[in-house]
This record gives sequence, structure tokens and C-alpha cells, in this order.
Amino acid sequence: MTERIVKHATFAIERTYPASPAKVYNAWADRSAKEKWFSKPEIFEFRVGGREYSAGGPPGGPVFVYDACYQEIVPEQRITYTYTLDSDGTRISVSIATIELIAADGGTKLIFTEQGAFFDGHDTPEIREHGTNELLDALGRSL
Repeated sequence: MTERIVKHATFAIERTYPASPAKVYNAWADRSAKEKWFSKPEIFEFRVGGREYSAGGPPGGPVFVYDACYQEIVPEQRITYTYTLDSDGTRISVSIATIELIAADGGTKLIFTEQGAFFDGHDTPEIREHGTNELLDALGRSL
């Protein structure tokens, strides 16, 4: 029998963007704005209880499936969602993520906090944090 393991971890990333909280919030809440820096979803229902779903990956590589459910939304202040991530049909993690938006001099301070369970060595907190940093950099470029 294959040994099954789970690694729990939390990480937080901060960014300050030269854009208003409304504009940063819109980059998460509006489908076309989010597609500029995140994957293009097959389902995008930005509301409490709504779902965001996308599947894809690099040519010849694994197919990743991102399946999220919005748990709390406070316009221009906070977004909390839970999500699963699968790779080629194998569940690799389950997470809760919170985005906080705080008005700052000349822009918005964003705090992204993720708490995750990473399964059987298929994914690690370090890999996820690195990928999230890249996404937040892309968000900054899109603003």
C-alpha cells in the first residue's frame, strides 16, 4: 500500500499596487479583468456561493483543474474562497484563500493569505507560494 501523507501550511504575501481598492477588487470580480492575469475560466460566478472553474495546462503537460467556491465577499475590502486543485485527475490540494484590500498612500495594499492541505507530495506549500507570487506579479502588470 502506498503511504498517504498530508502537509498543512499557511503563507501570506503582501503587495502594494498603485491603483485604488475599487480597481484592484475589480481585477478579481470582473471576468474580463481577471482573464488578463489569471486563467480563463469555464465557469465564473463571482458571488457568495458562486463557483469559478478552469481546466488546462501546458502543451504535453498535466491538465490542472481549479475549482473554487466564493465563501465571503466584502466589496473593495475582502474576498474569501475555498478551492481544490487537481493534476491529471489526482487531487493535489485543498485550500482556503483570503484577499484583503487596504487603502494605502497612492494605492492599495493587498494581503493574500492561503491555508492549505497538500496531498501525498504532489504539491508543496513552497511551490504554491511561488506560483501565487507569480500570479500577483501578473495582477500588478494588468493594473
